[in-house]
Amino acid sequence: MVKVAILGATGYAALELIKILLAHPEVEITALTTRQEGSPHVQTIHPSLHGRLDLTCDNLTTDEICEKADVVFCALPHKASMEVIPQLLAGGCKVVDLSADYRLNDPGVYEQWYGEVHTDPTRLGNTVYGLPEIWSDRIPGSELVANPGCYTSTSILGLAPLIAGGHIEPTGIFIDAKSGISGAGRGPKLTTLYPECNESVAAYSVGRHRHTPEINQILSEVGGCKVDVVFTPHLMPMDRGILCSIYTKLKSAITEDELLDVMRKYYSDKPFVRIVEHLPATKDVTGSNFCDITVRRVGDNAIIFSCTDNLIKGAAGVAVQNFNLVCGFEETLGLLP
Repeated sequence: MVKVAILGATGYAALELIKILLAHPEVEITALTTRQEGSPHVQTIHPSLHGRLDLTCDNLTTDEICEKADVVFCALPHKASMEVIPQLLAGGCKVVDLSADYRLNDPGVYEQWYGEVHTDPTRLGNTVYGLPEIWSDRIPGSELVANPGCYTSTSILGLAPLIAGGHIEPTGIFIDAKSGISGAGRGPKLTTLYPECNESVAAYSVGRHRHTPEINQILSEVGGCKVDVVFTPHLMPMDRGILCSIYTKLKSAITEDELLDVMRKYYSDKPFVRIVEHLPATKDVTGSNFCDITVRRVGDNAIIFSCTDNLIKGAAGVAVQNFNLVCGFEETLGLLP
């Protein structure tokens, strides 16, 4: 059994991670951390875990974490992750980081978009990006994996086959993304209070959302050319789920059926991507690690629709995929019946 610690265990993604790992046949959860005062029992923070996990959430030192765990899931906010991860790696732990601290290659880009000077810059550009459908060959055996963002995963998975095949223009790509409120985290914010967001749809962070450089970076690697997207997120009055409607310009006279076939071939050996003919909806993937994708040709444009559960495929589920690959297990272990 692999001993696992989860840092920042009070959030929504951490709850989903705990649920998945409790059913994982090769995992023992040995430590949970929180920066809250005291040592609250996990079931007081997440009542749905009542009777399922007898652990308290403690403010542990990195040395104490390394004594208890072989692998650490770091579900801390950006900046907090890079403060502890070097110590965890030095202590012999492998780490799957759910924050944004190690996703970008350039420390200057990180500082520009996150407003913080990176304190562990030598690992940027040398840390594997944990999207298994793209980089599964790079992940096994890694000491540190940068888990992708939820919007990012949904967007990249939708675009990668057509970018890689050179079927669409790499610039002038418009991503209209919609997410459930859990994507904003569990901390109280004015914009996510029930009276503010119920029965309302609103765009936010237009032109400045932090997932934009992440999407551009990975798709540029996939396509071997500079990719530039316009990314606009929207907050939807629902608990969870992401739907990206992605507008692109075709480079050739390829048919809609041929576009679908390109996508099927690209993901033919990827168990968590489903290329569908119908228009996917967030309820189709709720509670699962699937990403449902389809495409429509409209004139000289290809419109891609990509759909995930932001807490599973956008966070906890892909983190377990990465864990499985790091540890040498089947990628689907604990995620499929």
